[in-house]
Amino acid sequence: MGVDVLDTAGGLSTPVGTPAGAAEGAQAEGAKDEGAKDEGAQDEGGGGDVSLVFAAWPAWCARIALAVLAALLVASAMVPVAKPGSRSPWSGPVEGPIPAAGKPGAAAKPYDEDIALYEAAIARIARGEAYYDFIVPEQRARDYPVNPAIAVRLPTLAYLDAWLGAAGQIVAAIALMLGIIAAWWRKLGEAGISPRLRRMATALVFVGASLGLNRHYFPLHELWAGGLIALAFGLHRIGGRGPKGRLQKGRWHAAFAAAALALAIREHTLPFVLLLAVTALWQRNWREAAAWSALVAVFLAALAWHVSLVSSQVLPSDPHSAPWLVLRGLSGWLGNVVQSSNLRWLPHWLSGPAVILMTFGWLGWNRKEGLFAFLLAAGYGVLFMAAGRWDNFYWGAMLAPVIFAGIAFAPRALRGLVVAARIPNSPVNTVNRHP
Repeated sequence: MGVDVLDTAGGLSTPVGTPAGAAEGAQAEGAKDEGAKDEGAQDEGGGGDVSLVFAAWPAWCARIALAVLAALLVASAMVPVAKPGSRSPWSGPVEGPIPAAGKPGAAAKPYDEDIALYEAAIARIARGEAYYDFIVPEQRARDYPVNPAIAVRLPTLAYLDAWLGAAGQIVAAIALMLGIIAAWWRKLGEAGISPRLRRMATALVFVGASLGLNRHYFPLHELWAGGLIALAFGLHRIGGRGPKGRLQKGRWHAAFAAAALALAIREHTLPFVLLLAVTALWQRNWREAAAWSALVAVFLAALAWHVSLVSSQVLPSDPHSAPWLVLRGLSGWLGNVVQSSNLRWLPHWLSGPAVILMTFGWLGWNRKEGLFAFLLAAGYGVLFMAAGRWDNFYWGAMLAPVIFAGIAFAPRALRGLVVAARIPNSPVNTVNRHP
């Protein structure tokens, strides 16, 4: 069988090694079918089980990419993905109070003091107190930094959790998870991939999103923001010019609402929104690009207002927060995703490579969304390598719900890269040289 490649207009050209006459016939046949199929429907039939992303790459470039991928997989199996001495999830429940380590008879304190702080804020709002009237003294009393002011969380989630109550939070978590699964089931179905791959990828979406049902983490901002990112991505459709320059209408209004709420909950959503804005600009979807740009502007204004309210209560005696720019490298990326997802149950020599394959695998989805997902996962990965301490591992929850499905496309991405590398005696190349 031949290996399809993408033409410059984004459509599918003829398989490599196809005779000229057959190529003309194939192109004519493709032109007849163009009106009945959009870019998504062509993904499975046109790309088969091989990624088309690397089809135009020179062999030397593909070989370098293969070497980098192999090095990352080996390194990810070796570097630590958890803080030395941290508790394994196999050691039993970690929720609830535990005694201070190394201090026999010391008073018990919450296992997760961050969550205890957020729960206190929710409780005080539920009693009728205003967030900015108490949050700085409350945070200071618990030995949490308030300098710089950005160390104090945005109030959105505290008000939502207080309004929902315990039962409402459970209902909201279930609704969000079901919404994510439904949105991705439909998105993958519209992509025209095989039913088997669709079921597999959707199941992996469920695995990634299911952590949102852990009630212990309901006060955690990243839990909800990450779920909303997964929902927004599932609802979003990238518009622009498809095969032969045909305009394809995108869909972004529902995704806009989900992304806006995620951004209001946690500022770490900003890279996702910026990527959506850049994608819309690249595809010349001017109205959508303007909407995302306006959202960024409104958010930055709201963030400045939040910082000003907090800064007015910061005292000269308040210590500065420990630095967030700590350059943990590969451990920062892998550790954040592993420790904030169900991958934490795996040994690190499996969980680390899994994150690499999940990220790389998105390049096996022969659509614009596949490249978008790769840039999203890799972009957050780079940020996690540069910023965040070990105790900021929960930042990975911003990415964990959406990254899992990428591994379903990893075999296609790997086959496409091997074909492009033209490795002698490769089983993949051997199959593709014999139609």
